[in-house]
Amino acid sequence: MESEATNKSRVVMVESEESWDFYISQATTQTRPIAVHFTSSWCMPSVAMNPVFEDLASAHPDILFLTVDVDAVKEVAAKMEVKAMPTFVLMKDRAQVAKIVGANPEEIRKRIDSFAQSIPANIAESL
Repeated sequence: MESEATNKSRVVMVESEESWDFYISQATTQTRPIAVHFTSSWCMPSVAMNPVFEDLASAHPDILFLTVDVDAVKEVAAKMEVKAMPTFVLMKDRAQVAKIVGANPEEIRKRIDSFAQSIPANIAESL
């Protein structure tokens, strides 16, 4: 059983516009920041970024990590003005604070690490 928990993804797949709204509302209520990976199964650079995003999710449990397949949930991609894959969006209190376009693992790590450090300690401790 322990190995199952170890392999469990900390990245949540957004299946619909309704689930997007639910996760955003929940994170806002919890004052929890969000990192979103907009991806597509046919985009190899996006697919290549999946393990990087998984690693970051494990390293930063105080951030909600979401993945949105732009073909499956077109409404959310349009709402967030995603025009290329991969696109990474960092959000706080329903507002976008950063958008990173492209498969650049070092830049994504740097931006998410910095984003995590901007979270007040009392919020991170309560999660």
